Amino acid sequence: MSRLDILKSSLKTKEERFNNKLSEHFNDVKQANGQPLNDKRCGQSTMRRWDRQNNALNNLQDEIAKTKKAIEREESKINGVEYITSLLPVEIVSLVEDGTLIQWRKYPHIFFVDGVDKARLIWDLKKKQIAHKFTSSIQDKELYKKFARVFNSLASKLNKT
Repeated sequence: MSRLDILKSSLKTKEERFNNKLSEHFNDVKQANGQPLNDKRCGQSTMRRWDRQNNALNNLQDEIAKTKKAIEREESKINGVEYITSLLPVEIVSLVEDGTLIQWRKYPHIFFVDGVDKARLIWDLKKKQIAHKFTSSIQDKELYKKFARVFNSLASKLNKT
């Protein structure tokens, strides 16, 4: 389940909870029928109860607004990744779809080799070349070979300078 799906299901449950609280509040107000407000002792407690219900409704509305903003942010991130992906060469896109490369959502032109920590591949959008960064941080020789194999195959295909 993606983050966007989680946010949408959260929004749905919050809206359902808001609608239930709103109908409970209206039923409570209808049930009073104006009578408790005339009573000196119960009138104030009824008003306090309605204020608490109103505060709960306002808090739920704020939560719904935050969730809607989070959904908009998530959709814009997804659109940004899709846009950058459309600018990438086919070789990189196929490796991302295979699962060999993992695309960084924060910076969609940067990729990680699956299983290799810290080291990353960078697609330079202006120069149209692949580069690597932080390869010295790879301690295990097997992981270094795996990273080098992926980088060298991409560099031989893409870096034609």
